[in-house]
Amino acid sequence: MKYPLATYRLQFRPEFGFADAERIIDYLATLGVSTVYASPIFKARPGSTHGYDVTDPNQLNPELGTREAFESLTATVQRHGMTWLQDFVPNHMAYDSRNRMLMDVFEKGPGSPYAAFFDILWDHLRENLRGKVIAPFLGKPYGETLESGELSLQYGDGNFAVKYYDSVYPLRIESYATFISHQLNELKERLGAEDPDFIKMLGIVVVLTNLADDPKAEPLARTAQMLLARDALWAMYRDNPAVREFIDRRVGEFNGDVNLLDAMLAQQWFQFTYWRVASKEINYQRFFNINELISLRMEDERVFDVVHRLALSLLNEGKIHGLRIDHVDGLYNPTEYVERLRRRAPGAYLVVEKILELSEQLPGIWRVEGTTGYDFLNYVNELFVDRGSERRFQQIYSTFSGEALEYAELLYEKKKLIIERHLTGDLDNLTSVLKTISTTTRDAIDLAWEALMQAITEAAAVFPVYRTYIAGGEISRQERRHVEEAIAKAKGKNPTLERALDFLHQVLLLDYPNYLAEDHRAQWRDFVMRFQQFTSPLMAKGLEDTAFYVFNRLVSLNEVGGNPGRFGLSVDEFHAAVGRRAQSFPHTMNATATHDTKRGEDVRARINVLSEMPDEWQRHIAEWHELNKRLKRSVEGEEVPSRNREYFLYQTLIGAWPSAGGVDESLVERMKQYMLKAAREAKTHTFWLDNNSEYEAALLDFTEKLLTASPEFLERFTPFQKRVAHYGVFNSLAQTVIKLTAPGVPDLYQGTELWDLSLVDPDNRRPVDYEQRRQLLSEVRAAAGSNVAALADDLLRTREDGRVKLFVTHRTLQARRDQGELFEQGDYLPLSVTGEHAAHVVAFARRLGARLAVTIAPRLLVPLVGEDELPVGEVWRDTTVELPKDAPAAWHNQFSDEALKATERIAVADALRRFPVALLV
Repeated sequence: MKYPLATYRLQFRPEFGFADAERIIDYLATLGVSTVYASPIFKARPGSTHGYDVTDPNQLNPELGTREAFESLTATVQRHGMTWLQDFVPNHMAYDSRNRMLMDVFEKGPGSPYAAFFDILWDHLRENLRGKVIAPFLGKPYGETLESGELSLQYGDGNFAVKYYDSVYPLRIESYATFISHQLNELKERLGAEDPDFIKMLGIVVVLTNLADDPKAEPLARTAQMLLARDALWAMYRDNPAVREFIDRRVGEFNGDVNLLDAMLAQQWFQFTYWRVASKEINYQRFFNINELISLRMEDERVFDVVHRLALSLLNEGKIHGLRIDHVDGLYNPTEYVERLRRRAPGAYLVVEKILELSEQLPGIWRVEGTTGYDFLNYVNELFVDRGSERRFQQIYSTFSGEALEYAELLYEKKKLIIERHLTGDLDNLTSVLKTISTTTRDAIDLAWEALMQAITEAAAVFPVYRTYIAGGEISRQERRHVEEAIAKAKGKNPTLERALDFLHQVLLLDYPNYLAEDHRAQWRDFVMRFQQFTSPLMAKGLEDTAFYVFNRLVSLNEVGGNPGRFGLSVDEFHAAVGRRAQSFPHTMNATATHDTKRGEDVRARINVLSEMPDEWQRHIAEWHELNKRLKRSVEGEEVPSRNREYFLYQTLIGAWPSAGGVDESLVERMKQYMLKAAREAKTHTFWLDNNSEYEAALLDFTEKLLTASPEFLERFTPFQKRVAHYGVFNSLAQTVIKLTAPGVPDLYQGTELWDLSLVDPDNRRPVDYEQRRQLLSEVRAAAGSNVAALADDLLRTREDGRVKLFVTHRTLQARRDQGELFEQGDYLPLSVTGEHAAHVVAFARRLGARLAVTIAPRLLVPLVGEDELPVGEVWRDTTVELPKDAPAAWHNQFSDEALKATERIAVADALRRFPVALLV
């Protein structure tokens, strides 16, 4: 297997397709990237900006270009000696009328060859959800939609279908009999009883009626008869004007009579519902709580083979070389999936999108290279948070916001809110499975539905990780610990549920009673798998999409995979975490920004600086609050924004303020859209599903006036922001060199080789100016060719333009390319730092045989240098880094081009004599 040296994430979309990507491959190769890391490229819903709403996994997305354009792109990638890592979505497809496999299910029901592809509960306990798949896409209740004429029948290409705006859903073939038989005497009078086509029409009615009355008929024979009847009808429609006139008249009649249309729709394999109903009643597995994404039964090997056909073909052809598996936690059995994928793609580089808590390990039996790097992102981010300020920062936050928020309790409350508002239907489905199980056991047969539902709710709301991976075999100590922790906490929250929680505990750990039959044991395993599928989206929605927008103590910690309740990491904790990854998954990915991150990597780097200056921060926000009171409005007796939301906004402005300074229309609009999204995600005053228009208008008005009509605020804000940004530059350079040299595969998100001051999507998916980057890289390389030291000095003087980050990125990637085996296979050696400023230095080495590379990076610089000073040279005083044993005496500094002499230890003042980070090789 060829491991990537460095990946570069490209976000494909209709405005940036295969041809556009081909034009920048030479730039990426020159930068030092080894691998194109592509967002989904398979056929998706028209206009998709992300590609995760796949309608056909076995076609390339035509909106990105032709197959020939893709072939040209991959040939260019290979010509530059690069590889391709493809983002792949196994968990779900778009619930969309363009999804041909799903529409085949609509047409043929459980008899469709694709019926087993989708996670649909055909045998739901509730009668109104049984035997049909819910289609929750109506903008208002079904009756109102029908009466308003928004649903209409149509016939074309051999199919009857119902149209709802731009979506067209095929009708159940058996139901054609109802339509054809209506007023059939009209056709008899027109053609005559002996006419062959009239006799065929009668035959079609009889065949389809009999099939409708005999749902247990042999599937293949049943399907064959349905298709023959359907095709015969279409042939007559095309060839016989009388038949065509009869059918067209009937279509108009049904569309003009809601009773006829309603009766027709009642016979279908799908049931239209108001979209809001899905949060309470649903009978298919969704991706998170998104109605438009329906889960696949990837545990079925046939489903796996069909969905992966094109991706595996591209791997076998050498067009792509690895797969990034999206949302592995959403799968019914991730362990089985990963093993199956590895068997099909033995030589591919495989990584999974997986959130890991600090103490959590990726299952060791998974034969993958690791994760997509959210864990590393948070390790390196927290290095730049001053842990000593935690108590002071909590006090400032509580005092200013007026809210004594305790993070763990807040997360618990928000997860319960998500269940109540968005996942009640999913909880109901899960409870029905547990209730069925309880009736087969002596100790739980009399447990009430309500008690079981509450037990699931409480355990899921306190579950400490996204999910476990119990599948019926041996349960690991880590998984057992997570389950036991959740049950214990749930009992503490609600002691009256002790008996139901004890039963849930027993089931989750598959502690079967000895009398339980194998078919009942299988029910236990099925419940465990579904419970694990439930805890993952619950954690994601409760944490990432809710609590992260409410608990605002230091918002740089509110990041995907992060824990805002933890205020930073020590250097030793960082080394320990990275060391564990290096031992278990040495080729896992190292990210600092992704398409899913809540803030750009350099936004976080700036906000982290606030942890080093709590007193200044407190003084400034108090002053800004007094200045901006006049901009607020009262809505329903509360000021907008609240002090908690205002606190959030000030941190956001500190982090995302343009490097060049100044307010323009783009910044105002970005901030308004971001604050609107943040408020809806917080779910305190307004919601995505229930907008509070008056609140939102007041919030947007405040944000706009703050930036355009409050010169006093800007006059006081800008100097402090500039001071914070000064230190943020060095945080950014430090995290960049650490990411690029630590064990694992460093990943660059598109455009982040310059300053990344973006916010959450869609802000972080804006077009990237690659011509600017190409030109700047060319200039940097040319200048480095004549005098690296002089270039470094110049870049530090003009650091606002981002070239200094581009320089660090390029020079480090050059070192990785020159010393590929060292960075790919080398050991990770944390290095001891001594001296007055030891706590402000991170140092480690990579070693392979006699080859060594040493990384030295600063942290927590506010106490060391002023806002006009650089963290270089004598500022480091007596601080030294102890080198590995048998280290060579001669070193080369990649960023200053200096030659250094050192054996046992090296002075940080020497290593950072001219530049604030060092890579010594």
